Amino acid sequence: MKKDTLRTYALYILIALGVGLLAAAITGGSIESFQTEVVEPSWAPPAVLFPIVWAVLYILMGIGAARVSLKKSPEDPTGELRRGAIAAFILQLIFNFFWSLFFFNLRAFGFAFLWLIALLVLIVRMIAAFYPLDRPAAYLQIPYAAWVTFAGVLNYAIASLN
Repeated sequence: MKKDTLRTYALYILIALGVGLLAAAITGGSIESFQTEVVEPSWAPPAVLFPIVWAVLYILMGIGAARVSLKKSPEDPTGELRRGAIAAFILQLIFNFFWSLFFFNLRAFGFAFLWLIALLVLIVRMIAAFYPLDRPAAYLQIPYAAWVTFAGVLNYAIASLN
């Protein structure tokens, strides 16, 4: 792999992980009190699972975005599709970041649920934007969409219980 290619992968992975780490840093104290103050459904996964799953998902997001960023395609001679796909990646990352603040810091569970639905729509939009440029990049986002769907069900359950 060329040096520039490795840099691109590193950049996009670090961007995605950085967003996750920043959100975790801002919500850290709220997450600790969350576990003692908020009623969760019995089927909620253990707290230790969440940072592991999110780390993997952020890495997959970064790999997908890097693949799309590096893609040169005759179907996209001006790079317009590629720019749109990267914009979709960035927009969903912004929504991803703010969900943590709404859910953990503000405990606005109902609003966070609606925000999560918007995030899921943006993830699907990102997958659709990645697909014509690089199918593996799109497929790498399916676990993310699945996890956010599960998170939405969990968010709804927590909103109902609290």
